[in-house]
Amino acid sequence: FHQSAFNSFPFGKFGFASSASPEQTEKEQGATQSNDQGKINGESQATESARAKRRRGSTKRTAFSDSDSEEDADDLTRDDLLKLVVEKDELLQSKQEEFQMMKDKFLRALAENENVMERTKREAENSKKFAIQNFAKGLLDVADNLGRASSVFKESFAKIDTSKDSAGVVPLVKSLSEGVDMTEKQLGEVFKKFGLERFDPTNEPFDPHRHNAMFQVPDASKPPGTVAHVLKAGYMLHERVIRPAEVGVTQSVENEAEADS
Repeated sequence: FHQSAFNSFPFGKFGFASSASPEQTEKEQGATQSNDQGKINGESQATESARAKRRRGSTKRTAFSDSDSEEDADDLTRDDLLKLVVEKDELLQSKQEEFQMMKDKFLRALAENENVMERTKREAENSKKFAIQNFAKGLLDVADNLGRASSVFKESFAKIDTSKDSAGVVPLVKSLSEGVDMTEKQLGEVFKKFGLERFDPTNEPFDPHRHNAMFQVPDASKPPGTVAHVLKAGYMLHERVIRPAEVGVTQSVENEAEADS
């Protein structure tokens, strides 16, 4: 401002210059800079002091918070520790019970699975063993007829007088009887090969699972309930009775006399 005023003054037109103006300006600039530097230093000192105050406040707050947490931990230890332990024990007990329950379910499922596997295996074996049951039942009548034919041929051949056989019939009848016997024997071997066996329960105690009583016979020489006659032999396929024997069973003579009286 002083420089501009001087330049605008009429002396400036004649080339006169003021030497005091620049020096005064430099001094003013130095004073301004020193004032600015002082302000900056003052502001930095104020900032550092504010930061120090904040650090002290935060340290105090941290100390207070640590003391509060320690007091809370002491309060929890004194008042709620027992309750917490009881709750944990109850939770552990419930988990153990749940585990035991799941273990029992698993063991039952495993046992049931093993039973199903065993039952399936047994049923498969039985199906294989008794697959020919119906076929075997159809052949039992054939075996009965062969047995009757063999017995008839033997009885008839015993009655033939070979001295009067002028036509040579006796050798033919004998060959036919032997053929029937061989056929019956071979059929029995085939039955036995596939687990089908013939049984004759003569003189055995009566068994309703294996015998079918057709009539009763008074016989004092044998205990009551004994098989005295066999009308038709029985057959078993492995351990299963596929046809019970038709039999006549003895009864005591005293019971018969009481029944007649």
